[in-house]
Amino acid sequence: MGKRRAGRELLRSLSKKQKKHLREFGEEHPFYDKLLLLLLLHSCFPFQSEDSDKSSAESDSETEVEQVSGYHKLLATLKTSPESESEEEEDESESEESRAHEAEVDSEGSQETGEAEGGEEDKNDVPEEEEDTAEQTLSQEQADGTDASCDPRHGVIEEFTDVKHESEFSLETNFMEEESGDCNADRRDSNPFKQHMDKELEEKEVEKMSTLPKTSSQSQWPRLGQLIFSSTLEKHKTLKADKEVDVKQLHLHKPLESTWPKVNKQFLSSVDKPTDSPFTPLQRELFCIMNSYRDLFYPERNALTNGEEIRHAYCLHALNHVLKANAQVLSNNAKRRDRKPGTDTDDHRDQGLTRPKVLMIVPFRECALRIVHIFISLLEVNDKKKIDVSNKKRFKGEFGSDPEEKPPNLKRPEDYEAVFAGNIDDHFRIGVAILQKSMRLYAPFYSSDIIIASPLGIRTVIGAEGEKKRDFDFLSSIEILIIDQADIYLMQNWEHVLHLMKHINLLPLDSHGVDFSRVRMLNLNNWSKYYRQMLLFSALQDPQINSVFNKHCFNYVGQVAVRNVPLTGSISHVVVQLPHVFRRLEADSVTSVIDARFQFFIDKVLPEYRDAIMSHTLIYVPSYFDYVRLRNYFKKEDLNFTHICEYTKKAAVCRARRFFLKGEKQFLLFTERFHFYKRYTIKGIRNLIFYELPTYSHFYSEICNMLKATDSGVDATWTCTVLYSKYDAQKLAAVVGIDRTAQMLQSKKNVHLFVTGEN
Repeated sequence: MGKRRAGRELLRSLSKKQKKHLREFGEEHPFYDKLLLLLLLHSCFPFQSEDSDKSSAESDSETEVEQVSGYHKLLATLKTSPESESEEEEDESESEESRAHEAEVDSEGSQETGEAEGGEEDKNDVPEEEEDTAEQTLSQEQADGTDASCDPRHGVIEEFTDVKHESEFSLETNFMEEESGDCNADRRDSNPFKQHMDKELEEKEVEKMSTLPKTSSQSQWPRLGQLIFSSTLEKHKTLKADKEVDVKQLHLHKPLESTWPKVNKQFLSSVDKPTDSPFTPLQRELFCIMNSYRDLFYPERNALTNGEEIRHAYCLHALNHVLKANAQVLSNNAKRRDRKPGTDTDDHRDQGLTRPKVLMIVPFRECALRIVHIFISLLEVNDKKKIDVSNKKRFKGEFGSDPEEKPPNLKRPEDYEAVFAGNIDDHFRIGVAILQKSMRLYAPFYSSDIIIASPLGIRTVIGAEGEKKRDFDFLSSIEILIIDQADIYLMQNWEHVLHLMKHINLLPLDSHGVDFSRVRMLNLNNWSKYYRQMLLFSALQDPQINSVFNKHCFNYVGQVAVRNVPLTGSISHVVVQLPHVFRRLEADSVTSVIDARFQFFIDKVLPEYRDAIMSHTLIYVPSYFDYVRLRNYFKKEDLNFTHICEYTKKAAVCRARRFFLKGEKQFLLFTERFHFYKRYTIKGIRNLIFYELPTYSHFYSEICNMLKATDSGVDATWTCTVLYSKYDAQKLAAVVGIDRTAQMLQSKKNVHLFVTGEN
């Protein structure tokens, strides 16, 4: 006891700054007196706490095991001191209060949040974190925008930054290894990377891109179909699809030429006509566009069929870009080292204002896990030459999933199982640094080459105007922006995507230690956005997604958008005999259609269903704001109804389903986001009203086919009414097909369709 008391007395003599440094880094600052710290270590050495073992057990590498140092033991005594214990209790109470506040959010909540529980019925319905709550939770983050790993099982955000490998992965202090890199990459005149990044724009061209409209042309490709090429500088210059692709002609970085055919072999076995090409027909055409550094919008991504093919293709492109960029920097490092003293040259401008080059936006942790696994597979030449991956064990623990956590016997559609596979936590971000034969996970953002994040994860770092802790300088020199599964963000929070686009490729507020003699002139001129390539993948065409591609793509090379029209709609998958009535409403503009739809519904549609004979009526509402408006109106009119949304608690959902099935409630208000995250089968439906066409076209047939879940023998009385306007052309075509859509938009009369289940 005497030694412990003496140790605590010495600890109390430390200043607050010294204690804070010991807690954060586990060692003394070089400025402080080492004799005092040696006395502290000597007094604390006989005692070893469990916390010290835990802190030292978090090794920075899976292959290196560090012994427990005296500094960590000193850190353990700091953690067990009364002062630190009281601080931990305060932090725990604050986190409990924030979780209690989130649990109290009811159906009146904002549509800013969403639910991603993957249909696990045994979990409570807790909405996604509000922005202000996330900001409070992240108040302890480092100002350099490092990773905040969120444990989905405990809801605790824990800061972890790998600072051990800073010098090992620094671009400034390393040099090219001749056998591992593409030393002559800068000499290849036909290299797409060099052609794109070395192009020097003139001020007249930049002014032309910011003022003049784009010219477009069409082209038909064998696999992608109808393509729209648009550009301001290069008029009507289109690509042609390569029938056969030789890996050597793609100018891939040296290790990727040999690893890509092996990694992609799993998709080649499903090709109808086996060839020697290392790409599937879809990958070949997509990579042809990617490798030309044009912006790309592909709205036909399907999690069941081509999702993984597309993921492998853009991972290859992103990794190839990073390896080439880093190889150029390392090669120039050697040239600068070997040059004669006194000689000054401006030929080695090969960097941006910050290091991150690629930003990958994905919806769930499982997606980030698969991307990192693809990177590792592409970098490992063979089983004997394994690459060194730092923090791999921690990454698997935080981004992996436990198969036993998923409740058994949950029957959901195949597309649902594909989307919500693995860890579906949607609040994460992680920096990845790649240097020759090594990969570093959890790298600080300003030391990362690639940043993988969810919209919510990147949003909480960027922050909002007026906040003290916010950072978006690391987005200043992004050269490739990949947004995968953009349709899911419509179900989460689309505002996060728009917020990201407003803060990307801006001039940084701080220099962050950059060597301005190595910075490209395009970055110094604030022209980064004209060189940025954007790859946008979605399962559908939506006006909000189209708007991001049209308004935020400034690539001087141009844009390519896939614009195929659906010949047959999802109405052909309706298996019940059901009359469909499509009722057109008139609106003067896109902004006025919201009010026009509400007025049309309460004046002309709802009166027809007020009669008791029209019971068991489900009203499908895609927008949460429309749902709140209808719910308030139903309450005001004292209608017999119940409601289910994404924020409804499990017990309330069960009650609403039971009341609706038994006919105790005439109407059921039902939101699209609840159906997206749960996919419950609602029994007892006799009348359907689509207040607006669904975002996902296959939801139309899914909801209609719910009528067969009720064996009442009165299928002749089933009805289905759909409200639409001329601004719903894309959604309408996805449901009824392009031919019927053209007829319905030309005619102002209501359209009656009868589906027999064989259409």
